[in-house]
Amino acid sequence: MAWQDTVEQTVTGLGYDLVDLERSASGLLRVTIDWPWQAPQDGQELPVERFVTVEDCEKITRQLQYLLEVEGLEYRRLEVGSPGIDRPLKREIDYVRFAGHVVDITLKAPIGATGTDVSANRKKFRGTLERAADGVQWQVVWSDAPEPKPGQRVSKKRVPPPLQALTFALDDVQQARLAPIVNFKGRQAPGAAGPH
Repeated sequence: MAWQDTVEQTVTGLGYDLVDLERSASGLLRVTIDWPWQAPQDGQELPVERFVTVEDCEKITRQLQYLLEVEGLEYRRLEVGSPGIDRPLKREIDYVRFAGHVVDITLKAPIGATGTDVSANRKKFRGTLERAADGVQWQVVWSDAPEPKPGQRVSKKRVPPPLQALTFALDDVQQARLAPIVNFKGRQAPGAAGPH
């Protein structure tokens, strides 16, 4: 069994979800964990968000240190942590969980949308993640309007630029992450920050 499978079985066996696993040439072994998430069923309200604590990371670290020694895996340093504000989106359930949030998407190959302002050589996009109309693919929606500066008055008569959307399949994605947007005014509902 590969060491990656061993780490994943250990993390999931302790009741956590393995978000990311990285091993560098310098000997760093980085394990990113989170609490498992399930989509609410019809009529259910969203589950209360649980956050990974230092105690959770210590628990996984102790177990992995023992296991990796038994397995004979060479490493210099082991880091166990939570996903953070720029959490990677890797699986379909991650996209379902964070629909309505602002994300950064990097595609494997540049694409453009005919008849729009989207350049044919563009690979990186930031916008609100949504399920596409076909119910299978995903889309990122954004506006190219500049953000108003703090204290700037915005005319109510001003017509905002149209929203743009890029539809993609998960196989088209090289990397996807939650956009690291910090709001010092407290928590808001997903997507309340508006398109970026």
